[in-house]
Amino acid sequence: MITWILGASGMLGRSLVSLCEAEGRTYRAFERSEFDLERPDFDRLPLSEGDQLYNAAAYTAVDQAEAEPERAHRVNAETPAQLAALCRERGASFAQVSTDYVFNGQSKQPYRPDSPRAPQNAYGRSKAAGERLVLEAYPEALIVRTSWVFAPWGKNFVITMAELLRVRPEVQIVSDQVGCPTFAPDLARALVSLVTLGKHGIWHFANGPSVSWFEFAEDIQRAQSSNARLVPVSTKEFPRPAPRPAYSVLDLEETVGTLGVPTDFRLHLPSCVISNAGG
Repeated sequence: MITWILGASGMLGRSLVSLCEAEGRTYRAFERSEFDLERPDFDRLPLSEGDQLYNAAAYTAVDQAEAEPERAHRVNAETPAQLAALCRERGASFAQVSTDYVFNGQSKQPYRPDSPRAPQNAYGRSKAAGERLVLEAYPEALIVRTSWVFAPWGKNFVITMAELLRVRPEVQIVSDQVGCPTFAPDLARALVSLVTLGKHGIWHFANGPSVSWFEFAEDIQRAQSSNARLVPVSTKEFPRPAPRPAYSVLDLEETVGTLGVPTDFRLHLPSCVISNAGG
């Protein structure tokens, strides 16, 4: 059995590679320059029965997607559906990662896997379309929705905020958007575990607990022991091209029953922040 990983240079892709190495798995990992979802070369994936394919690649430029929705749809929906069809044909497992942005954020309760999709931006629409097309192409595929992913590497909120707290005396942070941070290595383990258990359909994984972006920044500040001042602001005061869901907490009941309770995301912050002393 071979584990195939697309998007190997991203936060999740790197985590999947590290997990494969730690577990002694035979794997093949492709960065974007080696397998581009915008121009896929499926001949590079000689899948066999029993193999596992993890698509950790995606179009994730949320604001930019408003200006190029066709490109986002190609990367996040059309190509994943083709990958799913290829896996079905070859008898391989397929895991696709999706997002809390498939919801509109108007709920007051955590979103369940079967909650109606209602994306409010182009990125969310591309990922929602990807979910539908993947499951149409391969009903036995696994889709895992996640949110607010961070890691000790790559471009993410924790590393960006730690740097801002190190160099600025004051940082403004949106306080009226709520979600669940997710540690990329934990997400990788959850994906592999669900595939190994033969799970399929739509699942949710996040670390939690749920926090606002402002509260998330406060946790980063505590982990870094920063003296910078955090200032809460509203979404209206910090406009972006793509609207964000005000509340996108994912319901983890089924996942917890299968994999156990995820680690509190705050336990992972010290390994990610850039300390004032260390630079």
